[in-house]
Amino acid sequence: MCLAVPAKILSISGSTATVDMLGNTTSADLSLLENVTIGDYVLVHVGFAIQKYDEEEARITLDLLKELVQTADNDEPR
Repeated sequence: MCLAVPAKILSISGSTATVDMLGNTTSADLSLLENVTIGDYVLVHVGFAIQKYDEEEARITLDLLKELVQTADNDEPR
């Protein structure tokens, strides 16, 4: 299964962005996109920003991902 995760661009240096992805900071290559700026949301897949993403949609998606993680954590045997 492939998964692209919404991330918020925190800084840009050349074609590389530092992004916030669910509270974790990582790098994303911006070379596939044009006209991205700090504060934009992008979908990141295997280290590449593949699409600009609407902020509201990003928040909805991130909330769903957080809910999945919580559910998985609660379902683990103790």
